[in-house]
Amino acid sequence: MTRWKAHDIPDQSGRTAVVTGANSGIGYVTARELARRGARVVLACRSEARGTEAVARLTAEVPGADAGFRRLDLGDLASVREFASAQAREHDRLDLLVNNAGVMALPPGRTADGFETQFGVNHLGHFALTGLLLPALLGTPGARVVSLSSAMHAVSNIDLDDLDCERSYGRWTAYGRSKTANLLFVHELARRLAAAGSDVVAAAAHPGYASTNLQAAGPRMEGRTGAERLFRIGNRVVAQSADAGALPTLYAATAPGVRPDSFTGPAILGWRGSPARSWRARWTLDDTAGRLLWEASERLTGVAYDGSRA
Repeated sequence: MTRWKAHDIPDQSGRTAVVTGANSGIGYVTARELARRGARVVLACRSEARGTEAVARLTAEVPGADAGFRRLDLGDLASVREFASAQAREHDRLDLLVNNAGVMALPPGRTADGFETQFGVNHLGHFALTGLLLPALLGTPGARVVSLSSAMHAVSNIDLDDLDCERSYGRWTAYGRSKTANLLFVHELARRLAAAGSDVVAAAAHPGYASTNLQAAGPRMEGRTGAERLFRIGNRVVAQSADAGALPTLYAATAPGVRPDSFTGPAILGWRGSPARSWRARWTLDDTAGRLLWEASERLTGVAYDGSRA
């Protein structure tokens, strides 16, 4: 894994990939580099305008790329179901699902289905999407699911008695809980796939501190211009580029020998550098918490993973 770079991505010809939140930042770089190596890539984005612009930008950077846009709003389970149905109609295989999209440290809010926004978008939307696309993944030899978490998962474990932060809400606590949920999801999905005898690999990654639009979204929504400026300065001065931040995702998605339930991040203190095995809080490997979160997620989304059961 030492000094692994984008040029180390194996040939992706004949492979189909879905990347959520691919209109900018880590998601866009991930989609672009997969397309550069020959994959057919679906950019799954909430905004049609930004999604189609991203496809145009990608095909300009990678002439001949096989890339297209499909609308996906992870904060609306009806949109998730529509996306999955359209994907199944148009593509008979799915080699790679990259659960990249996310929101961070937002003011209190609710999704279209009434869930706390960060938990609903970052975890429940991707939980439902993965479950609905699972038949295609199970039917494709060597398929992978890569879910993006964050080093900020260490801020907070989930509260199984208050998944929607109804008792109290702190923007960073809620974000940390949603990123812990991402890791518990990968942990339980990997366990279930192994029990079912499937060769689908479920893995996790995080970008460290990368310069994207994610950090400034919350302050901008609340009109906190000072905080927004501070994040933008940090992105320019301290953060690594989105291209560098995407490397752990691309490694988990394409490198040979990636193990189920692995967590890949930047090598230097989990902050920046080449992809490496990343530290994770012990609570993200809790079998009981993973099972209970899974059962709650099936109940809340109405999506059951029957195909992953032994």
